[in-house]
Amino acid sequence: MSLIFGYLFIFFARVLDVSMGTIRVLMLMRGQKYYAAVIGFFEVMIFVVVLGKVVNSLDNPINMIMYGLGFATGNIVGGIIEEKLAVGFVNVQIISKSYSKVLTEVLRGAGYGVTVIESQGWEGERDILNLQIKRKDFPEVERLIMGSDPEAFVTIFDVRSGFGGYFKPSMRKRK
Repeated sequence: MSLIFGYLFIFFARVLDVSMGTIRVLMLMRGQKYYAAVIGFFEVMIFVVVLGKVVNSLDNPINMIMYGLGFATGNIVGGIIEEKLAVGFVNVQIISKSYSKVLTEVLRGAGYGVTVIESQGWEGERDILNLQIKRKDFPEVERLIMGSDPEAFVTIFDVRSGFGGYFKPSMRKRK
């Protein structure tokens, strides 16, 4: 029984520390170095304990398999957690063939700041709609885009930092 507990410990501890590593790197990329430092402290503590357990019993290949499986699973879990946290901002660029004015009105009507840039594309003049939004707001923006112009060309960029401009007021501030 203690052997199975050891395998499970290695697996779940590795899932935890790799998930924390994923979040730590993303926090660094978004300029949140203090959160990253705290997460990194606990991440490395877990890593050292688990690695010590595996290295001290290299004659047991199941430990190494659980270590590897925990690493792989931790990447998936870390990605899922990061998507749920939706920390930071994204820049959304939309190129609509025929509905840019309608789409601009829909997005502004929902409270989003939209900058319209006139441009020249392969098939003629196009407007580029540019939005800076909170990552957690992207599903709503995507729904609005798809409802107004499902054939729009959309690109999404992570934004490390920024200042100024217009951002949709949060629900807490409106009440």
